[in-house]
Amino acid sequence: MRHGDKIKNLSRTASHRRALMSNMACQLIEHKRIVTTLAKAKALRVYAEPLITRSKNDSMHNRRVVFSYLQDKEAIKELFGVIGDKVANRPGGYIRIIKLAPRVGDAAEMAMIELVDFNEIYTKDAKDAGAKKTRRSRRSSGAAAPKAAAPAAEATQEEVVAEAPATEATENTEAPAQEEGTTEENA
Repeated sequence: MRHGDKIKNLSRTASHRRALMSNMACQLIEHKRIVTTLAKAKALRVYAEPLITRSKNDSMHNRRVVFSYLQDKEAIKELFGVIGDKVANRPGGYIRIIKLAPRVGDAAEMAMIELVDFNEIYTKDAKDAGAKKTRRSRRSSGAAAPKAAAPAAEATQEEVVAEAPATEATENTEAPAQEEGTTEENA
């Protein structure tokens, strides 16, 4: 029985599995997106996300710990340079797994695994929407602030409505002067 055995063995010995995960993590860091089987992708996510979390704090200790897993100097430079800067504000979930069509030869379930912050298709929407919000921010008192601001906005609208007749009279007298000024500038 396999009670409590949470590691995905992938039908490999421990040394073969460590080498496989190290190589796949280096390729993911280098290329930002790789295609592999679904089982390997799920195992790689568990392996690589703690390494990416360590890259957020660029210290000699963290570099040495990550190097003990990856054994690739170029991958370490990329991880602690470009990737570490880009994921600095993300509270986790650095990797996305997208299922693909089965492989033609043996019908194995395939998946594309990619770094979330390096996909231009999805990140354009996030930049247009503004700052990305996490689940934690919705629970805070930030949701109560717009409710408190709403009555103040209603009060200012009522004041504007009360002052509207006076402002219309001044706008009508100034409007012809502005139109004449704009026609002179255009001519």
